[in-house]
Amino acid sequence: MNRKVTVVGGAGNVGATVARSIAEKELADVVIVDIADQKAAGVALDILETCPILGSDSLVIGGSDYAQSANSDVVVITSGVPRKPGMSRDDLLNVNFNIMKAVTEQVVKYSPNCIIVPVANPLDAMCQAVYKLSGFPRERVVGMAGVLDSARMRTFIAQELRVSVENVHAFVLGGHGDTMVPLPRLSTVAGIPITQLLSQERIDAICKRTADGGAEITKLVGTSAWYAPGESAAEMVEAILKDKKKILPCSAYLQGEYGVKNQYLGVPVKLGAKGMEQIIEIKLEPEEQAALMKSAAAVKELVDVIRM
Repeated sequence: MNRKVTVVGGAGNVGATVARSIAEKELADVVIVDIADQKAAGVALDILETCPILGSDSLVIGGSDYAQSANSDVVVITSGVPRKPGMSRDDLLNVNFNIMKAVTEQVVKYSPNCIIVPVANPLDAMCQAVYKLSGFPRERVVGMAGVLDSARMRTFIAQELRVSVENVHAFVLGGHGDTMVPLPRLSTVAGIPITQLLSQERIDAICKRTADGGAEITKLVGTSAWYAPGESAAEMVEAILKDKKKILPCSAYLQGEYGVKNQYLGVPVKLGAKGMEQIIEIKLEPEEQAALMKSAAAVKELVDVIRM
């Protein structure tokens, strides 16, 4: 295959999930880069050995040398310290910011024309860091956040109504954290708004569980989630590599859209071969806009700390 995707931090749970999904779908050859050199090589070999079973001719290699990643089409950055019980995404800020600085330098050096998909938390602030550090146009740094948040909300709606998740579409805006903004009036089941199918009490419970989705899993497992985040990033990679023009909720750098300037925030984005090809703007109700601005302010506080 000619296309190449590098997963930085690919020996970790999230990174390995991303790499496995891309290889199994035969989307591209995969390079796993991780400071844990031996583990990266082992994870890559394990994934490679699943490919004959699945009929995939993707090549998968791993190690600590960024030179292997040269000329990647997409680079997914999953590097970072995972969240522990009782730790907020914001607690990870300075530790993961320093990791982003080191990683971004290498990514730009070896793949100056790639599209970068940051995954590390706190997500929106890390996207801002990668964007500023890389010097890339905003179209080529798009963060994974809303795909995961929407998937969680879709799961809870489908469970509540006992319907197929394929019938469910969920709409989530804002920062990837406690201030995210689920929009029930724009979340639907077979085109029907959930506001017509569920009581306000049940809707509020679903929205709260969505916002607390990461913390719920961290409490149960003892570390951050990995299957759903990994598959969420892989879905973005697929939309880019296949030039699908797929509209997905992602963390994007806003320059006035939704009344937010010069910072990353979760919004609907059209993803294609050029990365972020369009930000989809919708008219919000006053209370929804107020919630979005509150979320933007929370993200800006983090961005100000790292001076990005």
